[in-house]
Amino acid sequence: MLDRIFDYLDFHFSIEAPIVLLILVLLEALLSADNAIALAAIARGLEDEELERKGLNFGLVVAYVLRITLILTATWVQQFWQFELLGAAYLLWLVFQHFTLQESNDDEHDRAPRFTSLLQAIPVIAFTDLAFSLDSVTTAIAVSQEKWLVLTGATIGIITLRFMAGLFIRWLDEYENLEDAGYVTVALVGLRLLLKVVNDSLVPPEWIMIAAIFLILGWGFSKRVDTELPQVESEKSEISK
Repeated sequence: MLDRIFDYLDFHFSIEAPIVLLILVLLEALLSADNAIALAAIARGLEDEELERKGLNFGLVVAYVLRITLILTATWVQQFWQFELLGAAYLLWLVFQHFTLQESNDDEHDRAPRFTSLLQAIPVIAFTDLAFSLDSVTTAIAVSQEKWLVLTGATIGIITLRFMAGLFIRWLDEYENLEDAGYVTVALVGLRLLLKVVNDSLVPPEWIMIAAIFLILGWGFSKRVDTELPQVESEKSEISK
């Protein structure tokens, strides 16, 4: 029984396996920065920190199941460009929704919850990760055809993603442009998936995407939220009295 499962997963140990696994983990970490900030921004749509934590935990559990399913069916999924088109459309819709909602909001730093319940946020988090995974799983399979290695890399990657998203949730309250920067990187991933559907030769190399994402995130971290101004103004008003 086990030997059949191992044969299906291409479960063969080799000297190169730890090196390939390390490469897969590093790829997951590099390609997860934009994913993590997107999931953090979505989780912030919940009412309080406890719900944000639960939303990320439950959402990523569902996301993990979807990732594993995607890896095991990757050969079949890659035959249908419609999946990538749906993923691109979903990510670009998230970006459109974010910026149009921001324009309609008088207070750009308003933290009013966007979800009325945890059950609304969980599928959004899970399907956002799935849309990102359409690109990252393809990259992982290109590195190694052994499914057990890709599955192990995905498992470590989802754990890393949870910690990164938790960090970004805190940073989103500290840096004024970070949320917008995150959604710009989401737009890049969506456009990249769209280019793959239109013409695969138009897709920019992975290193260009990574460099662009880090430049955008650099802009996101460039300006802290000014929290001292109200206190200074109140002190001035007290002195004038």
